[in-house]
Amino acid sequence: MAVAVGTQRTAALTGNEAAAQAMRQINPDVVAAYPITPQTEIVQLFSTFVSDGLVKTEFVAVESEHSAMSATVGAAAAGARSMTATSSQGLALMWEMLYVAAGMRVPKVMPMVNRALSSPINIHCDHSDSMGARDSGWLQIYSENAQEMYDNLIQAVRIAEHPDVLLPVMVTMDGFIISHGMENVELLSDQAVKDFIGEYYFPYPLLDVEHPMTLGSLTLQDFYFEHKREQAEAMYRAKGVILAVADEYAGISGRKYGFFEAYRMDDAEYAVVALGSTAGTAKYVVDQLRQAGEKCGLVKIRVFRPFPGPELCEALSRLKAVGFMDRADTFSTQGGPLYLEIKAALYHAANQPKCINYIYGLGGRDIDPHLIRQAFMEIKDLGSRSDDGAVPTVRYLGVRE
Repeated sequence: MAVAVGTQRTAALTGNEAAAQAMRQINPDVVAAYPITPQTEIVQLFSTFVSDGLVKTEFVAVESEHSAMSATVGAAAAGARSMTATSSQGLALMWEMLYVAAGMRVPKVMPMVNRALSSPINIHCDHSDSMGARDSGWLQIYSENAQEMYDNLIQAVRIAEHPDVLLPVMVTMDGFIISHGMENVELLSDQAVKDFIGEYYFPYPLLDVEHPMTLGSLTLQDFYFEHKREQAEAMYRAKGVILAVADEYAGISGRKYGFFEAYRMDDAEYAVVALGSTAGTAKYVVDQLRQAGEKCGLVKIRVFRPFPGPELCEALSRLKAVGFMDRADTFSTQGGPLYLEIKAALYHAANQPKCINYIYGLGGRDIDPHLIRQAFMEIKDLGSRSDDGAVPTVRYLGVRE
């Protein structure tokens, strides 16, 4: 059902408030949650919608994040649309159940507010939590701002529940920077969201006693490999579903999404690739440099799982040099997760740009325009060199030596 874009209303919301409003409009059957900074506000606000009778949701206050994931996996498998939310150590405590959710193919959606992992203890933003879970079988969608968090959550429901996918989705935003920062957000009408997401349908609900099924059973050498292969196929199929859902969402919202956003890339000779809120700062720097005559651009990754390798390769391979901004470290000594993924994608490219990795902003360290401009100038210099052998592959941008 197409809805006129003009039926939207503008509200000043924090990222957490935008996520809670999306959840209210999604109106899940079950939400189980445990508080953790900086996510707490999402489920706290949602709980007021429950108590005020604005949603039909059964809200379960559990004793841990492990239990929150367990409860929502069970609810989804039973045939209920279910959600939870978390950050950082909460996601780490869910670790076992992240794999269970993906392996059982339950299409649940989870807002995930990025925060550093301990130790030492830190409550501010980096991407070490979600990047640590990148191989758990969940789809991952990253948001630059509160508007994208709202839009991505609504689209995630359709993506997860599509019969060609049936995998869980985490939708992320940067802790405090987006979760607690207020900005204008365009909200769809409740009816538009209801019509867009439709009714929840799980093809093999545990409560269907007429057609009993076994989920999460013991599977040894005889079938385990095939089950994992099916998960991989679902992730491949998810790419087409993500774009189809984005097209439909653009029809009701006027906002178009893809795997990534190419900003001023048409004639760019060098570029930065980034995730999350840093992309907004990088756009500002690109605009400044463009006014000075520099041919630079930005690629902002939206979908990290499934990873859009061929599409990114096409967008980047004609450049002279690219810098990859990672707000997490793999501690592999080879660079951050975004850098390693794209380097692998570029391996077979006919024209490979020179590449450099910037690990930055760990534990919430500010990344300001000056630092991003510095990175752009280093990338430009790298692209002009005939030999890049003396240039370090991995740089720690903004760290005190």
